[in-house]
Parts: sequence; structure tokens; C-alpha cells
Amino acid sequence: MAKLILSLDGQVLREVPLDKERVTIGRKPHNDIPIENLAVSGEHACIVTILNDSFLEDLGSTNGTVVNGNQIKKHILQNNDVIEIGKYKMKYVMEAASAAAAPAAAEDFEKTMVMRSPPKPAAAPRPAAPAAPAAAPRPAAPPPPPMPAASPATPRPAAPAPRPAEPQPLAALQLLTGPNAGREIELTKNLTTLGKPGVQVAVITRRPQGYFITHVEGASFPVLNGKQLDAQARQLNDHDVIELAGVKMEFFKKG
Repeated sequence: MAKLILSLDGQVLREVPLDKERVTIGRKPHNDIPIENLAVSGEHACIVTILNDSFLEDLGSTNGTVVNGNQIKKHILQNNDVIEIGKYKMKYVMEAASAAAAPAAAEDFEKTMVMRSPPKPAAAPRPAAPAAPAAAPRPAAPPPPPMPAASPATPRPAAPAPRPAEPQPLAALQLLTGPNAGREIELTKNLTTLGKPGVQVAVITRRPQGYFITHVEGASFPVLNGKQLDAQARQLNDHDVIELAGVKMEFFKKG
């Protein structure tokens, strides 16, 4: 899981895990990361996280959003990217980077010398206590009566092995309008980006539960079967019709 480290003037204020699909940043208190500063717009920016990828989008803020010194409208975040909103900075950190540092720390730990304390001198032996007189032997107890032979237990049938999860069938998009009408786009990757940057962008993710579409960039949301989507991911069904950046396309499963 990735996280943001929020700081001001070099002092760390808090760490925010990106454990939601959509995290909003802004001056209004309903944002996931509220920043009370006049240089920050009410709804300044948002971060959409899908699988292991996070997308930063400026939501039309007054003073803009800067990543690594460059003003952006939309940006795919990379490990150690520094986001600047007003005087505040947010460092994007992926958990994998922390895990990569762990082996090096383990090597340093192994190189540390362990000092052992010297062994303590052995204590002087104590004189042996006088032996107690032997007790008279007790008569042997009579042997227990023989137990009846147990009938052999009926073996239980072995539980059936769980069936492995069936792999998600491949799917594709067929463009219905536009200059490339009739063309098919196979969704073979875990993450497929569609649309026009600066106009409208969405991503289709391939998950074990199926295929999902999520809005990433643009003032208006994509349309699915005649209804406009919201900020949440929506699962796609066979023969769904998507309208995105002025192009209609049909989602269908292959095989």
C-alpha cells in the first residue's frame, strides 16, 4: 500500500495511507486530506488508486498542483514524487520501497558484533545428604481386567479438495463510433487507460472478480448504458456500452 507524508516547512505533520480508491485533498473539511490554508482550493486535487497504480489529478484549483517542480493536470505517481499544494508538501511513498530497504537493514544487523558476558565460576559442590533408609517394598497390585476388543472405526471419506478459482476470461472493447469504428481493443493487461488526456480519461482494471471501469480525469464522467458514472469503480457486464471522450464502445467477453 502506498502513502503520503504531509509536511510543512520541513516538519512532518502526518502520514496518510492511500487505502481508498479515491482520496480528495482540499481546504473544505469533507476532504480526506483537509488543508486549512487560503492557497488551497476547497476541492483542490484527488488521487485515484487502482491496484498498484495511483493517479494524481488537479480538480481545477486556483493555484494549481505541482509535482517535482512541474505544474500538472494529471500525473501517474512514482515512488518518492513530491506533490506541492500551496506551502504544503506531500511525498508519495510506495510500500515496496520500504520493503526493499529491509534486506539492507538486515545485513547491517547481521554485521553487528554481539558481546557475550564471561561465564560465571562454577559453584562449590554441596556435601551429599545422608541416604534415607529404604522403605519396605509394597505388594504388587493385581493386574487390571482385560479390556474388550474395540471394533475397528469406519474410516471417514476424505473431504473433496477445493476447486481452484477459474481464471477470468479475456475481454475486449469494440469501437462503435469515430474514425476507428469496428476496431477491437483486447483487454489483456491488468490496467488499460482509455480516452483523451485533458478531456476525459478512464481506466479499465482486470481483477479476479471481473473487469471494472473507473473515471480518472475530466470534468464529466463516462457514460455506461446511458447513465453517467460516479467516482466509484463500476463492474462491467457483457455487452455494456461505454461512452468516453465522444466515442462509443461495447464491452464483451471472449470465449
